[in-house]
Amino acid sequence: RGLWKEARLPRVDPYGFERPKDFDYVSYEEFFSRYLVILTRRAIKWSKLLKGNNRIQKSLKDMNRTFPDNVQFRKTANPCLQQTLYNVLVAYGHHNKTVGYCQGMNFIAGYLILITKNEEESFWLLDALIGRILPDYYSPAMMGLKTDQEVLGELVRKKVPAVADLMDRHGVMWTLIVSRWFICLFIDILPVETVLRIWDCIFYEGSKIIFRVALALIKQHQAFILEATNLPDICDKFKQITRGTFVTECHTFMQKIFTEPGSLSMATVNKLRETCRAKLVAQGSTNNI
Repeated sequence: RGLWKEARLPRVDPYGFERPKDFDYVSYEEFFSRYLVILTRRAIKWSKLLKGNNRIQKSLKDMNRTFPDNVQFRKTANPCLQQTLYNVLVAYGHHNKTVGYCQGMNFIAGYLILITKNEEESFWLLDALIGRILPDYYSPAMMGLKTDQEVLGELVRKKVPAVADLMDRHGVMWTLIVSRWFICLFIDILPVETVLRIWDCIFYEGSKIIFRVALALIKQHQAFILEATNLPDICDKFKQITRGTFVTECHTFMQKIFTEPGSLSMATVNKLRETCRAKLVAQGSTNNI
């Protein structure tokens, strides 16, 4: 019966990504049968919200490497989304000459295109992310990205001190562990459904959601991470915590990111950003002497 169920389910997910050979179809089908009820409820809620008056106000050499496992981005696809992606990134490069194009933007723009199926909508959503929600993540110096990685380190020191101590003992820099979490907004790190739910919150509540996700992952797996005894082991533990049931059950996961890390105001995040940015600037000045 299990093999029959597997045969019925497609090898390509609803977003166009090919599933791995060892994909657990049985567990996924059990999860999705429950999740469909939640999706239906949320769709009705969003429909009512958008119909009402209370609308929410809130070098392109990477083309061939963007989602090679997605059938819609292959050159044989009709239409091939590579051209759409190229158009969006070129347009954004002209629109924001300070940023131009930076690695990582192709994955974010690619996800936006997969969801909206529209060049213009994808362009403006990309502009909102890069220009307003994630300032300086993709600028030449990437100061915003570096700053936020340091901010995460300080938040871990406050909320999960044992993990911070482990990182300090082994001299592990946060940039080595979480840079892709930030620059790709968890694309290819967490399951697609989970990433999209996270993005909903990022567009609505801002970049502090990234810290909530990171802290929830670390806090939930604190005991597992603390088993690490060296740098390669720590890196491996952080890869493993982004897999499994905890991140696949996206609805429960999203509830966890708002409870597991405890209180986290934007004022707290901004204060830490000021401190961490000043420290990075001072370090840069010292290195240039």
